[in-house]
Amino acid sequence: MTDTGHQQPARQAPRPGPGRGLVVPPGQGRTVRTAAQQVTYKVTGEHSRAASSFEVVVPPGFDVGAHVHAHTEELFYVLEGELDIFAFEPRVRTRDSWRGWQSAAGDRVVRATAGTVVLVPPGCPHAFANPTGTPARMFFQSAPPPDHERYFDELLDLMAAGGPPDETAVAELRTRYDIEQLTPLRHGPPTEER
Repeated sequence: MTDTGHQQPARQAPRPGPGRGLVVPPGQGRTVRTAAQQVTYKVTGEHSRAASSFEVVVPPGFDVGAHVHAHTEELFYVLEGELDIFAFEPRVRTRDSWRGWQSAAGDRVVRATAGTVVLVPPGCPHAFANPTGTPARMFFQSAPPPDHERYFDELLDLMAAGGPPDETAVAELRTRYDIEQLTPLRHGPPTEER
């Protein structure tokens, strides 16, 4: 692992093509780690024209903050643990926290457990947070590639500095990568808000 938290895979996965797909065994892929998050790149823009795919470990207390993408579609699949998550336009967007948000149709933040799938179309506000005392793990897909790969690299470099994230630097980064931040990104002790 380098000082920036990047770990290089033992070997580079071959590029898929006609007659050749891509198989990524468990534990394989390029992993980036910080105290706030661990992301393993499974399928990148180098491999797919459709989407980038990641395995993400979400530590206790991490809150990505409510945000919206104008052009990106995302898919989340909870593999282990629990996450508070939502994907809807709230009646009122509050700036400090999304945990109490509700849609005009009555949708609310849910506690997502293993097997929960969330599809987020472009323009749909969404967020996830780990309010529990144990890490959660999810499969995450972002289309089109490779912007989210670049975003993760730069975000995790910012978070590698330790301590609370520099909110101004994170906001500038998110703006460059089609992310309108609605509530702050947070990493700290877990909170069991519901």
